[in-house]
Order: sequence, then structure tokens, then C-alpha cells
Amino acid sequence: MGVPVYQRILDLFEAEGVTTLFGIPDPNFVHMFVEADRRGWAVVAPHHEESAGFMADAAARMTGRPGLCIGTLGPGVANLAGAMMCARVENSPVIFIGGQRARITERRVRRGRIQFVRQEALVEPSVKYSASIEYADQTDEIVHEAIRRALSGTPGPAYIEYPAHVLLHELDVPAPPPPGTYRLVGQGAGEREIAEAARLVRTAKNPILLVGHGVHTSRAGEPVKALAELMACPVIQTSGGTSFIAGLEDRTFPYGFSSAAVEAVTASDLCVALGTELGEPVHYGRTRHWAQNDPIRKWIYVEQDPTAIGVNRPVDVALVGDLRTVVPQLVDALRDSPRSPSADLARWVEQDAEQLAEVAETAPSGQIPIHPARFVVEATKAFPSEGILVRDGGATVIFQWTYSQAKPRDVIWNQNFGHLGTGLPYAVGAAVADGGKRPVMLLTSDSSFLFHIAELETAARLNLPLVCVVGVDHQWGLEVGVYKRTFPQPSPQPGVHWSKDVRFDTIAEGLGCHGEYVEHEQDIGPAIKRAYASGRPGVVHVEIDPKANSEEMPNYAEFRTWYAEGTQ
Repeated sequence: MGVPVYQRILDLFEAEGVTTLFGIPDPNFVHMFVEADRRGWAVVAPHHEESAGFMADAAARMTGRPGLCIGTLGPGVANLAGAMMCARVENSPVIFIGGQRARITERRVRRGRIQFVRQEALVEPSVKYSASIEYADQTDEIVHEAIRRALSGTPGPAYIEYPAHVLLHELDVPAPPPPGTYRLVGQGAGEREIAEAARLVRTAKNPILLVGHGVHTSRAGEPVKALAELMACPVIQTSGGTSFIAGLEDRTFPYGFSSAAVEAVTASDLCVALGTELGEPVHYGRTRHWAQNDPIRKWIYVEQDPTAIGVNRPVDVALVGDLRTVVPQLVDALRDSPRSPSADLARWVEQDAEQLAEVAETAPSGQIPIHPARFVVEATKAFPSEGILVRDGGATVIFQWTYSQAKPRDVIWNQNFGHLGTGLPYAVGAAVADGGKRPVMLLTSDSSFLFHIAELETAARLNLPLVCVVGVDHQWGLEVGVYKRTFPQPSPQPGVHWSKDVRFDTIAEGLGCHGEYVEHEQDIGPAIKRAYASGRPGVVHVEIDPKANSEEMPNYAEFRTWYAEGTQ
């Protein structure tokens, strides 16, 4: 008996370890949804296809495997467009499958066709690979190519069009092959390059590890921890790599926002860069905090995409391959010759801890509405130590960089693209990918939360251990700040304020969640604890000071250097 195309697609993704499907079913996909559910897959149907795309993105980050997302023909694929573009910029390997009418519909010379647009040409610029299953027996090769492209080099999204004329075709095919038969798996670096990298590490006086987004999305924390311990050096986080590796929390410092990080970078004579594009937020590894020792600093760059080597700055040793394979190679080469701790490491650890305690102590207190710095301090003090932290927002995220008191091993946010509204879908996707075992906290602002607030119902339906802590200033805080800096006072501020009657706690209750309303800083932590204890997803509405949120963003000058060509 033949295998229907929709079933074969699921078989091929199961061979990659993918067993979660995000999307809204339509006539093209009802068979696939029923079959996925029958197999015990997690089948998540949100209220908007863009949300589904963000959820799949978060699942990919949490598992190190491709995310899988489906959109109905026409409007569904249109709704996926923002998530596709975001996945491309965020380097997330999400496979988007779009429904389509039978191909004869496109080939006929007609006007006024219902729910039809030529989709592939519209989405092609936003993905690494785009193809249509024109004939049923192309299913394997197209799905494999989509996965191959999504996971090869710099990861990114792919798009597969699934026209109605192949829906129920049956195939006579063998069992799905393992991934290593059709794509590169576990690529390692050359022995000569590993030996030279180990030599540079042994001879360095002040090495650092620069840890980026890719370390966490590849789930490479354990080997990176072993490397950091052998190097006995500080770990510098990029702005995209703000998760903390268990056991390295004390020596991990955020680039640009920790004085210990600035000193360690400035003094370093070797940087081992892992899972980072060396982009604008780290000044391409050349200027600002890097400038002082740039002529003598050596660089070891671990990068899966060979075309990325030397683009943003020259490197001394390029270790091309999968982090999950290359870092253990480097660990093996250094195992018999661990370094003594860097001379200033203990001082930097103490300095960073003191800075964190100082910002918690000095964050403005006793104000009503609550100062956004105090909001972040109190919310992150209540963060569950084993939890997953999701960030969203403009000014709110900038306050988090400085004032967060939590050191989660999983932090998810939209760093490269700056797409607001990803937070709630990311939180749902992360919780689903985690199997609902660990608590999830979304720390966000009202402006971002409103984008996809309907997904509270999705979280409630799935009974996820999620608490959304929302700083509410009834405005676009960062944009109000731009108005104020751009125009004389009183500045014009069209389009950035809304009703002060909005209550997210009551909205949450109407969507089946637990709601809390907070006006006093000392009530933030207890409200978060009650929300987790409720047994339902929760929303904690916290009134924050709109003036401070728009005018007092900490380290804003540092943030602006990401965009300033003179610092690059």
C-alpha cells in the first residue's frame, strides 16, 4: 500500500527528530494535522500564522532541530511573511510549508480567482530555499533539500509549497533515510587548525571566550563549559547570546553593559569566538572596546559557514564546522594542558557581582507608577531559577540589559531583527518545545504584548507554565523618547499613546488565564509567585512610569553605537 504525500512529509521530519507542528489547518493540511495528532506529535494551532512562525522559531532554538510551520494558501502564507523574514535575519532554521491551489489554477488564463496569488515568488527573497512539490515523487528530494539548506552554513528558513493537486497522491517509497545520508552532520575542523588553535590558547596571557546566539541554539552549552574551564577565562556574552551556561554564571559578563566585560575585552590578547557573526552589536570585533589591543589580539573563529570567515574582521585560525563537534575537538586538544586562571578573573567576577548588586540597590524605588528599572529588578528577582526567560519590547529590553537580576540558561528574544510582538509566541513555542517541564517568564511591555495577545488563549488551552510580566506605560516608550530627543519641548508625539484604561489582567482572565494588577513595587514578586501557583498561564500587569521609560533608558549611548558607523 502506498504512502500519501502528507504522511511522507511527516515521516521525513520525524527522521530529523521533529515531532511538533505549528499552524492553522486548512483543506490542504487537515489530513496532515490528523495524522500528526494520531502519531502523538504536539500539534499547536494558534490564532495567527505569524504567531505560528514565531513559535516554530522558538522551538528550533530550544531543540537545535528545524522548526516546522504551516500556513494556508493565500492569506495564511501572507501572514507567515513577517515570521519568515525574522527567521532569516535571526538565523533560525524554520521550514515553512504553504498550501496552494492546484497548479492548473495558476496556468489558466483567468481573472478573479479566489484566494490565489503566486506565493513562491513573493517569499523567495526571505528564505534560503524555496520550492514547490509539483509532482508527488519529488516529495523526498524537496523536503531533504529544504532541511539541507536550512541547516547548512548559516542556518535560516526554507519554504515548501504544497499544492492541492498532490494532496492525496500515494508513493511507493522505502523508510526515510537518516540525516547523515543526505546532508552534512557533525562536521569537524581539520587537525592542523585545531592544533594551531590549541597552541594560541596555551600561549595567551589574557584569553576570552566570546559566546553568541549560536552556542545556545545549537545546544552546545556542555562542551563550551568544558572549554571555558580549561581556558580558565572570562566568558563574554554577545547581545544575542545572553543565556548563561550552567556552572559559568559567575564568570559570564555581557559585552558593553558590564564593566568587567569591557575590561576583559580591552585587556584580551586572544578571543575565541563561538556562535556569533561578529556583527554590529560587538562592533565587528574591531573598534570601541576592542580597539586598544586590536594590533596584537589573536582570533580563533568557530563558524559553520566558510563564507563568513574574515568578512567582518580578519581571523588567525578559522575552525570551520559544527560547534557541537568542533568545540569538543578543541577541548580534547587542551585537556592535558589546562591554563591557570587569568590574572584578573577573580577580580572581574567580584566586580561584576558588585555591579549587579549595585544596580539592584540603586534602581529608583518607592515611585508610583513604578520606575521601569525597579520593575525589571523586582520581576527578575522572582524569576524561577530553572526557568526559560523570553524578552520582548524596546525600552523594556534596554532596561533588562542593565537591571536584570536573573541568570537563566535559556533566554529567547529577537535581537538581530528587532521585531516587536515575538515575545508571547516565542514563550508559547519554547514551552511547547520544552514539554511544559520548566516555568517560562515573558518580560515585556504593553506595546509589544498587544501584537499577539490572542495567543494567551493558546497558552491557556495548552495549560503552559507561562507567566507574562508586562510593564505598562500606555505608550510606545522608546519612540516617545525619540520624539523627545528629536524635537524641542514640548515635542509633538503623534501615534505613540493609547488609553490608560487598558487592563491586561482582566483581558487575561477573559482568555482563560490568571490575572494580577500591580501598582506597588513590593507587590511584583508576590504577584508573579501567585501567577505560577495558579496552575494556569498568568499575566501580571505592572504600571510603570512613562516618563522614565522614555527618557531614562540605561546605557542608551552604548546601544546607539550599534548603529553608528563611526564605531564600526
